Amino acid sequence: MATAADASPSFAGLSDISIPEDTPVEGDITVPVDSSRREDDEFSTLDEPVKETILRDLRAVGKKFVHVLYPKQNSELLQDWDLWGPLLLCVTLALLLQGGAAKNGSQGGPQFAEVFVIIWFGSIIITLNSKLLGGTISFFQSLCVLGYCIMPLTVAMVVCRLVLFSLTGKVSFAVRLAVVVASFGWSTFASTAFLAGSQPPNRKGLVVYPVFLFYFVIGWMILTFSP
Repeated sequence: MATAADASPSFAGLSDISIPEDTPVEGDITVPVDSSRREDDEFSTLDEPVKETILRDLRAVGKKFVHVLYPKQNSELLQDWDLWGPLLLCVTLALLLQGGAAKNGSQGGPQFAEVFVIIWFGSIIITLNSKLLGGTISFFQSLCVLGYCIMPLTVAMVVCRLVLFSLTGKVSFAVRLAVVVASFGWSTFASTAFLAGSQPPNRKGLVVYPVFLFYFVIGWMILTFSP
C-alpha cells in the first residue's frame, strides 16, 4: 500500500520552480454549447420577419377552425390558446347583425355592442361557473374555446342573410330555422367536447347548461334578424 512518504519523491523539486512575473499568459477558454440551445438562440420571434409572423399566426388560427369543424376531446385548443379567432368572429357577427338594425331605422351601435357584451361577458360567467364547480380551465382558455366555437353560428348568419335575399315567407323562415338549429347544436357540441376534460365527471351537466344558454341567445339573435 502506497503512503504519502512514497509519493513525495515524485513531486520533489516542484517548490523550487518559479515563474517570472513578466511572462505573458495566452490562450482561449471555450465553453461547449449544446446544439439545441444554439438553434433556439438563433431562432427568435424578435428577429423573425413580420410576414412570417403573420403567416404563422394565420396558420394557427386556421388550424383551430379545423378543430371546431371536426370537434373531438382534444386539449390542443386549450393549450395553444389565442384570441385572434374569437375577435374576428365576434366582429364579423356584430357587423352582420348591425346591418339589419340600420335598415330598420334604428341605430346599429347597440346591436354591435350587444354582441360583444354577450360573447365576452357570457364567457366570463361560464368561466366563473366552471371554476366554482371545480374545473381546471383558465379564463383565457375559456374565451378561446367559446369564441372559436361561434364559427358555426357566424356561418349560419351569412347563410341566413343570403336566404333572406332570395326567399320570402314561411319557406325563408323554415330554412333559416333549420340552419340556426344545426349551427347551434354544432357550436354547443364542439365547445362541450373541448371543455369536457377540464370538468369534474359528476358536474358536467351543470357546466353544459350555461354553454347551452350562451349559444341559444346568439342563435336567437340570428334567427330573429330581419333586413
